[in-house]
Amino acid sequence: MPIKDTPRPYPLIDADPHFGRVMRYLRPSDYAAWAGIGAAGPALLYAFERYDPTRPRHGLGPALRLTAFLSFFGGFFYAYQNSSFRFMGLKENEAEVKKDLAELSARAKAGKPVYGETDLSDYLQGVAARNSTWSQLKLHAMPWFNLVNHNQHGVDVSKYGAKSE
Repeated sequence: MPIKDTPRPYPLIDADPHFGRVMRYLRPSDYAAWAGIGAAGPALLYAFERYDPTRPRHGLGPALRLTAFLSFFGGFFYAYQNSSFRFMGLKENEAEVKKDLAELSARAKAGKPVYGETDLSDYLQGVAARNSTWSQLKLHAMPWFNLVNHNQHGVDVSKYGAKSE
């Protein structure tokens, strides 16, 4: 089943980007947001505790550690989602379009599969694609990443100089 064609404000790079590609395409602003969100949680908890102390029995350490853990992953999800949105054409993605064209054209010229090698049957590739496509919109509810190389990305691979899969 083909991926539904939806209007996007920017060019579609990949409707279901692989986790590794999303992480490689993070911008410095994504890392800054990740670090900022990761640091903001414990800092806010500490500030609130200074302003209106609760005097926890075991001290503030356990609460700060939990808040740091949650803030770290909250910042990661935010950065990952921003990068995914650029792949999906939902945010400005000019730099990613150029990088994608260069990277996947080089893979096609080398005779490698554009979206990576896989041992899965076409059916299982479709299952993997259906399970992870649009999952970036729900990272806050259920973190789900595309960890499978499959051939269903909603993009015509002939632009990379590869045969249609």
